[in-house]
Amino acid sequence: MSLFEPARARIRQRITDVFNDADKGERPVLRRADALFAPDSVAWKVNGDVVTMMIGGVSGLLLQMLHPAVLAGVWDHSDFRADMHGRLRRTAKFIATTTYDHAEAGRAAIDRVNRIHRKLGGELPDGTPYRVSDPALLAWVHVTETISFLDAWIRYAEPAMPRAEQDAYFAEMARVGQALHADPLPRTRAEAEALIQSFRPGLRADARTHEVAAMVMRQTVGMPAVDLAAGVIMQAGMDLLPDWARDMHRQPRALPTPLVRGGALSTARLLRWAFDGSPNRRVYPKDVTAFSR
Repeated sequence: MSLFEPARARIRQRITDVFNDADKGERPVLRRADALFAPDSVAWKVNGDVVTMMIGGVSGLLLQMLHPAVLAGVWDHSDFRADMHGRLRRTAKFIATTTYDHAEAGRAAIDRVNRIHRKLGGELPDGTPYRVSDPALLAWVHVTETISFLDAWIRYAEPAMPRAEQDAYFAEMARVGQALHADPLPRTRAEAEALIQSFRPGLRADARTHEVAAMVMRQTVGMPAVDLAAGVIMQAGMDLLPDWARDMHRQPRALPTPLVRGGALSTARLLRWAFDGSPNRRVYPKDVTAFSR
C-alpha cells in the first residue's frame, strides 16, 4: 500500500459522503460497460471529473434561473430553502446515473424526471402560465447545463480541447436531452452558443433570482475542510458565467479572480490525485452491483 493511500482514501470518503445520502442507502454510481454512453465517449471524460462538474453545475444552475419559468419552477415546486444541498446532490446523481450506470438505470432515471415534469406548472408573477414539461424550457435547462459542464472541463482540465471533441460532447448529451423531450437540441458548440443567445431577450433577474442565487453561493455541507473548498468552487461557478450573466446576477466577488481560479485548479488536481486508481474509476461488468470503498 502506498504511504499516501490512507490520505487518499479519506478524501474519497469525504467526497462520497457529500454526494451520497447514507441515511437513504445511497452508494456511488459505478462506471459500467453497459451504460448509455460508451467508456471511450467524451461524456465519460467530461462528466467524470468531480470538481469541474461541481463548478459547471453551479454555473449552469445560475444560468438556468435567469429564465423566469425555470426560476418559477424552483420557487414553486422545490424545497430549495430547506435543502439546496440535496437539490444539487440529486442533480449530480442524475448526471452520474445517466452517464455511467447501466443503460436500464439511466433510462429509469430519465423516466422518473419525465413523470415529475409532467405534473408541474404554475404562473409567473405576471400571470403568464408555464409548464415544466415545456420542450423549449427543457431546452434552456439542457443547453445551459451542458455548456457549463464542458466549459468548466476546458478551463480546469483540458484548455486545448479540440473543437471536434466539444461538438461530440453536445451530440452525445443530446441523447439525454431528447429523452427528456427538450427541443430544440444543440448538437455542436456553435448551435449551443446560438441557442443561448436566442433565449437572452427573455431572461430576467429580480429579487427572487438574487435570493436563490445567494442561497446557492452560501452552500455548506457541515465538513469544514470540504466547505472551504466548496466556497472556492461556488465562486468558480459564478466566475465561469458569461459576463452578461454575471452582471445580471450582481453577486459580489468574494475573492479575486486569480485566487478563485488558482484555488479551483488546485482543488481539482487534489481530487484527481485522490481518485486516481480508485474503485470509482474502474469500468465494471454488468453483473457487479457494489464495491468496497
